[in-house]
Amino acid sequence: MENTLRRKTSVALLSVVSNSALVLLKLVVGFLIGSISVISEAIHSAVDLVAALIAFFAVRKSGKPADADHPFGHGKVENISGTVEAVLIFLAAGWIIFEAVKKLRYPEPLDEPGWGVLVMLFSAVMNTVVSQLLFKVGRETDSLALQADAWHLRTDVYTSAGVMVGLGLIWLGESAFPGTHFHWLDPGAAICVALLIIKAAYDLTIKSARDLLDESLPAEELDLIRSHIREFAPEVRGFHRLRTRKSGSERFVDFHMLVDADMSVDRSHQISDRITDAIKEHYRDTTLTVHIEPCYGDCLPECVDECLLDDDERQAAKKKSR
Repeated sequence: MENTLRRKTSVALLSVVSNSALVLLKLVVGFLIGSISVISEAIHSAVDLVAALIAFFAVRKSGKPADADHPFGHGKVENISGTVEAVLIFLAAGWIIFEAVKKLRYPEPLDEPGWGVLVMLFSAVMNTVVSQLLFKVGRETDSLALQADAWHLRTDVYTSAGVMVGLGLIWLGESAFPGTHFHWLDPGAAICVALLIIKAAYDLTIKSARDLLDESLPAEELDLIRSHIREFAPEVRGFHRLRTRKSGSERFVDFHMLVDADMSVDRSHQISDRITDAIKEHYRDTTLTVHIEPCYGDCLPECVDECLLDDDERQAAKKKSR
């Protein structure tokens, strides 16, 4: 656990450092050449920087163990950070569109767009490297905060490439056709940046809100949990009231397990522990709560869907209970 937290914190700090450098570089070049698209990219990177700071503090906070005030741990901090990051992205996109529309109405020539091309190329390369690392660690540790930060930077790669192409066309076009102006490409590229940012913010909002509302785990994860429980039939005669949720990288699973009424408490707990171990092989940070109940073969309505007895076993269980 400590090693995981160290990896998450280190890669989050790397994102903070890289975004700080890119914000400064883009602002300097953007104002020097008078490019709204480069300045919009600086704003984009500033949002990424805020997001990286939020992710950095979120992974540190979410890694704290459960305590008396937070008995289910601090994992929701990562979901909250993802939601805050999404709001910031929406605000940044609105500002970019506002400034770009003004530039379209009152276009201005650019000074040395080649410098803008170079800084965008550098930004795209740096963010590609850092985002790949964030994705890798984020997926391995199931950290929503790191994955959200990675998506921020991946979006920045695409938008940097778009701005680079726009500035490159201005540069080449005005060199090849002196007196012809292609200034509109600069705010046009900035608007494209903003639209991509809005899409990323929407996706992040949906993903963060899902866990904040305690939505059930995805279907494929539920299927895997059910399959592990079924592996212990016929000692496990069935199960019901399966409930799941997620908090940060931690999953919570709760279900009622039906066993022979004569089974010892010790044996039923051994089975429960083995089911827990099997599920944790796939999802390490999982807390399971298993309610053990006696089965008399009655097949109550809530038991029908997950009954693991065939007809003969069910009849035998009924006879035994009489």
